[in-house]
Amino acid sequence: MTTLTVYADQQPEQPLGVYTDFAAIRDQLAEIGVEFERWEANQPLSATAGQDEVIAAYRESIERLNAKYGFVSVDVVSMHPDNPQAETARGKFLSEHTHDDFETRFFVDGAGAFYIRAAGKVYLTVCTKGDLINLPANVTHWFDMGPKPDFKAIRFFRIPEGWVGHFTGDTIAERFPKFEQAA
Repeated sequence: MTTLTVYADQQPEQPLGVYTDFAAIRDQLAEIGVEFERWEANQPLSATAGQDEVIAAYRESIERLNAKYGFVSVDVVSMHPDNPQAETARGKFLSEHTHDDFETRFFVDGAGAFYIRAAGKVYLTVCTKGDLINLPANVTHWFDMGPKPDFKAIRFFRIPEGWVGHFTGDTIAERFPKFEQAA
């Protein structure tokens, strides 16, 4: 289930609020400049849908977002628990960082957690099937796909180098619940 848990950034043991209602999640994230949407496929997807099938199923929503933000490419990434690179992939962006460009993901299947730090709070957003999250450039965050990642997501790019993580050096991510505790 999609959830948003808001914490004071110095108090990871005591949530300020927990939200499961789409409108409440969308509104809370909008207050910090993060877009949150729900999408539905235009056609049924097979269980093994690849990039072409996924993009075709969400073409209208993808084109709308591309026109709004100037994304020039999209791709589909899948991660499954049996992937031999799962542990390495999880660790790649598990520390607080920013990007020079948007980080925009749509979850076709599965789940992942974005932790966004803004205005003295951490917004732990567990995204699930149908969720689109759009973090603007330079938003301080980290991402946790869990110890047994299982998701398929569409990623959006304006500039390929925009995905380079600029790590803050802060150890804040170590103090907050991991995906497996939050999901």
